[in-house]
Formats: sequence, structure tokens, C-alpha cells
Amino acid sequence: MATQHVFTGARVVLPSGVVENGRLVVEGTVIADAAAEDPTRPALLPGGSPAGAAGPDGPTGPAGPARGTAADATTLDLTGYWIVPGFVDMHVHGGGGSSFSAGTAEEALAVAATHRRHGTTTMAASTVTDRLDDLARQAAVLSELVEQGELAGIHFEGPFIAPCRRGAHDPGLLRDPEPGDVKRLIDAARGTARMMTLAPELPGGLDSVRLLADLGVIAAVGHTDAGYEATAEAVDAGATVATHLFNAMPGLHHRNPGPVAALLEDERVTVELINDGVHLHPAVVGLAFSRAGAGRVAFITDAMAAAGKGDGRYPLGGLEVEVRDGVARLVEGGAIAGSTLTLDTAFRRAVTLGGLPVGHVVRALSENPARLLGVANRVGSLEAGKDADLVILDAEFAVAGVMRRGEWVVEPEVD
Repeated sequence: MATQHVFTGARVVLPSGVVENGRLVVEGTVIADAAAEDPTRPALLPGGSPAGAAGPDGPTGPAGPARGTAADATTLDLTGYWIVPGFVDMHVHGGGGSSFSAGTAEEALAVAATHRRHGTTTMAASTVTDRLDDLARQAAVLSELVEQGELAGIHFEGPFIAPCRRGAHDPGLLRDPEPGDVKRLIDAARGTARMMTLAPELPGGLDSVRLLADLGVIAAVGHTDAGYEATAEAVDAGATVATHLFNAMPGLHHRNPGPVAALLEDERVTVELINDGVHLHPAVVGLAFSRAGAGRVAFITDAMAAAGKGDGRYPLGGLEVEVRDGVARLVEGGAIAGSTLTLDTAFRRAVTLGGLPVGHVVRALSENPARLLGVANRVGSLEAGKDADLVILDAEFAVAGVMRRGEWVVEPEVD
């Protein structure tokens, strides 16, 4: 008989909204019931505690989940907590001291394990600019992990990007997006390529966007110097994602709106945001949400190897990065080199500093990227029949538990 977990008392974030005093049931590896309210639980105060009960941590802080057992199930009382879908990161390069670009299964699995502990139960593996032969070899390794269910796909970021907007990509390895080269990388991924970032204004750019669209691979506009009109043309050609909007592209200007305006205004485009407080000011995050709407935003980490690890020096492709106070910059030149972000921090910042509704943040962290990666039939929302991927958050939106496919990655502490 499959293991059953019953979670009661929490605020459960469903596609239809937040269920107070909710009840969620996991059977084996899948969600069996995620829509029923628990009528036996008292109403919650705004801070998350039961009405009329203060508790040892005051009226807004739970003392800790309480566990009980039924005859055939384990029951966890999560009064004062939140249950949200497992996070989905469609743009991440590394973590835990390891990198997807290392081209080994061991390092790739170490990256995945690091981010899972922070609530990211599904992720695509992002590469960085390298020689085509090396990228093809990396794709061969990563594609096996996709086939095994460890990863949700491959994202190629570079080498088809603008030299003047290269960020932390090796300038000596950049090249124009010739469709034959693009096709070679997609073929190397053996059906597991999900997205490619390119600069559409480069020679071959629009043809490559059309090729990617025909192949069912997301064409993402990023690391680009394109203007407003050229960006709009790329969207018309099939581009549907803005790679880390605002970063590595011209900024908004009142007489030269550039790519940001074109990408924000088009309903066909989902915009990635790095909500780490380094790449974007909270007001800019709010601007993107207000213009694009919650259905067109995807929070990403763009994390490199230092995520979950700490300050120090790390490789990024063929370049060296120094991390100080959690900020990653190239040793040579000082350009920002990805982030040390994990998605639980992006969640907490969006709600507590950005003032965004929890339901909107959940869409940006789970539902929207799952849809883009083509895995929304299995993950991205708490619905019966989907994988039992969920994150338990406390009243301050810190991770208290992580479950992936019915197995605890981080088991909630029980008093």
C-alpha cells in the first residue's frame, strides 16, 4: 500500500486561490486531494495562528507543526503554515559549489540537490557560453538526467549573444546565431532542449528564432542590444521569453524604449526576473508585475556555483568569479556573474519587501515556468493527480519542509 500523508490546518495555495485551514492528501508519489477545506480546524488570524490562541510564539508565529497518525496515514497538523507548490526554476547554472557546465552527472546532481533543499523541486539546466563541441558534450550528459527525471530540460544561454551585452560570458567564444549551429546544439540535446537565449539582432538571429519555434524550443531574447522594433520583430518571429528582463540589455528610455518595453507589452512574452535585490530594485520587480501581470512573470535564480555555498572564487564556464557578501562578479572586469539566489529567498523578498500577493508569487515561481517548460501536466500547482511536489513555509515564509514526488527532501521538524 502506498504511503499516505495528510496535511491539515495550513493555508494551501491552489490555482483557484488560497484555501484557509486546508487539507491536502498525498498518496505515494502524487497528490490525491488538494481542494478540500478541513472543517474541523478553526479560522486563522491574518498572521497565521488559530483564532483565540496565542501560543508560545505569539499570535502570528506557530510553535511548530504537530504530527499524528491515523490507522493508514501519517497526519501533519500545519496550522499557521503555508503549503505551496514546489518551485520551478527555468534558468539556473549551478549551486552547492557545482555547475551544470562542468559536464558531469555528479556535479549536475549536486546542483539539483542544493536547490531542492530550498524548495526548487523542478529545474532546467542552464549552460554558459562555450565551444560548440563542449556544449554538445555537456548536452549529452544533461539529456540523460532529463530522461531519468532528475532535470526538466536544457537551457542554452550563449554563445549566440551580443558581445556588448555579454555579461559574464567569454567574449572569445561568442558567435552569431547561424541556424546550422543552433540546430546542432538542439540535436545534441536529443529532444531535451527547452530554451535557447540569443540576441535576435545578430546575423541569423531571426532565422534562428523561427527555427527554434518550429522545433518546439523556446526562443528567449536576452544578452541583446536590439532596439524596440527589432525586439518586436523577434517576438513576431516566435520568441516567447525575455531572459532576465532589464539585465544584459538596454534600459528603458523615454525616446528609445528598447527591448524592455517591447517585451513587457506583448502578451505572448513571459519575462524572467532575478529577484535577489542585486539585479533588480523591488520597484522594478513591481513595475514588471503591474505591466505584464502575474501570468507572464517567471522568477528565476540565474544562480551560479556559489548558491547555497558561500563567498569565495568559483569557475563560470572558462571564466573566474569572485563572490563577496553573496554578490558574484567576474574577477576580470567586475561584471555581475549570475547570482547566489535560491527561489525561497526570491519568494520571501517578493512577499515581504515587494508586497506582492502570495498567489501571484506562486504563479511566478511554479505555475508559469512549469507551463513554459512543458511539464505543467505534472508539476507547478497543487492539484489531484500531479506529482507530490510541495513546499511548507512558516509564517515568515521561510522553508520548513520540502517534498518531492512524495519523498521528504526537507522533513518538517516536529516539537
